[in-house]
Amino acid sequence: MHELGIVFHIIRTVEDVARQNNVARIRRVTLQLGEVSGVVESYLQDCWKWAAAKSAILPDAVLTVETIPAVTVCEDCGEQYPTVRFGRTCPRCQSTRTHLVQGNEMLIKEIEAVEDEDEVQNSAH
Repeated sequence: MHELGIVFHIIRTVEDVARQNNVARIRRVTLQLGEVSGVVESYLQDCWKWAAAKSAILPDAVLTVETIPAVTVCEDCGEQYPTVRFGRTCPRCQSTRTHLVQGNEMLIKEIEAVEDEDEVQNSAH
């Protein structure tokens, strides 16, 4: 399960950004995840809940995942098409000279901080 390693990397990155910006607590992290990234979202969510609970900055933080659709382009005819539906064969000309142009990314899109100091202190008790 590589999702745990991915979650550890995301948490380290978010904690670094929080420290650089003097943020005491994170409410939400929005992750953009490619449709064919090979990451299983349900595993990622389970790992997130476990690992974030152990972080001083992220104990109640929610991980929101947005899917980036996979798109492939045909080198022969220039057609762009949905990868999951058609695979590596171009639906227009049947060429297999194709390549993925998006859909295997994983990007931290947004980090939402808890802004109210009282809210940070109340959740610590």
